[in-house]
Amino acid sequence: MHDDHDDDIKGIWTRRAFLKSGGIALFSLGIGGNPLFINRAAINSKNDLLNQNKTLVTIFQRGAMDGLMAVPKLNDKYLMNARPRLYMNPSSKTDSVLDLDNGFGFHPSLMPLMDYWKEGSLAVVHGMGSPNKTRSHFDAQDFMESGTPGDKGTSSGWLNRAVGLMGHESPTPFQSVALTPSLPKSFYGEESALAISDLDNFGLPSYINIGNIVGNTFESLYEDTTKEILKDTADATFEAVDLLEKIRQKDYVATSKVSYPNSKLGNSLRQIAQLIKADVGLEAAFAEQGGWDTHVQQGTTQGSFADNLRDLSESISAFWEDLGPYQDSVNLMTMTEFGRTVKENGTGGTDHGRGSCLFVLGQDVDGQKVHGYVPDLAQENLEDGRDLPVTTDFRAIFSEVSGSTFGIRNDEELFPGWEGERIKLFKS
Repeated sequence: MHDDHDDDIKGIWTRRAFLKSGGIALFSLGIGGNPLFINRAAINSKNDLLNQNKTLVTIFQRGAMDGLMAVPKLNDKYLMNARPRLYMNPSSKTDSVLDLDNGFGFHPSLMPLMDYWKEGSLAVVHGMGSPNKTRSHFDAQDFMESGTPGDKGTSSGWLNRAVGLMGHESPTPFQSVALTPSLPKSFYGEESALAISDLDNFGLPSYINIGNIVGNTFESLYEDTTKEILKDTADATFEAVDLLEKIRQKDYVATSKVSYPNSKLGNSLRQIAQLIKADVGLEAAFAEQGGWDTHVQQGTTQGSFADNLRDLSESISAFWEDLGPYQDSVNLMTMTEFGRTVKENGTGGTDHGRGSCLFVLGQDVDGQKVHGYVPDLAQENLEDGRDLPVTTDFRAIFSEVSGSTFGIRNDEELFPGWEGERIKLFKS
């Protein structure tokens, strides 16, 4: 996350550095900046690691993806005129958009996802975004991750609240995992969460820093605090360390035979698949992909946008194939903070806009559909005369996905202050 969130994280863990639900929580700043939280309650159930609930995998496309290039409205004369260099003709032999037979198309880089579209497990929500009109990446991402657009005072993230609403008394240490260098705002809050850059290097660092408590080793930390709060937790603590080590072993995490892109996102999804197949109780997973701020030379079938979209689709496709029978218990959703201007700019790119689109993948998804609403892109139909309007609040989507995945029905607690309705995205 951004540096100005560091104080928030330190504050949270200084206030509740130790003993949530009678257990131990560790916030480590070791090699790679990997936070480590261990909850004793989860250790007590280490012999029952089967993932009893569905898993929600979220991918944040940071930088604001151009939804009108990823999933363009076909044969829209206004879009053609607004993008003389960026519009891709669906009948072209060189840059043909993949026709979805519903007035929309997929960018050619989304070809790896076409099988899931055709089988009905992949859906698009178009014209989605935030009711807050900021065009600041930082603010828009912050609002989307907190789930409270316009309110900078929200200290918790929507995924953390979602996990809390499930009411687990004994979650596993791997209930919420972000494959990121630091904890994303989506996971801020009262529920324990992990941020792991690399499973292969995940473990206890050479030093531990918890607020003002510093120790050279895990044992010294234990020794320093045992009189005050640890007391009878020594055995449980080292059992937790042992559990973490087992995650790396073959009997817990088998090497995937699926070929993933050698990219940050590909590696993140590969490791999320490992945790899901290891049955360690993963329920909320978070990955991210940068590079979507395409102000200059956005390109069509070649260029930064096409490359990023190809990485996204190939990574998701590899992940879904890797899951095999676990597909039945996983939903995947992408998100991006806002879209791009309808009109291309003078440098062959697009600027900060409003509405974009996202993808939802799952066996129960009402797929092979573009949900939401995109008007004709005449200037009078555009937001502020320049942008794809936001016709679906992102909370209508996130609440629907949370409801299908986790069984959450209390939208008011999940998204404080929101009084909207969910958009129907699942078959049942």
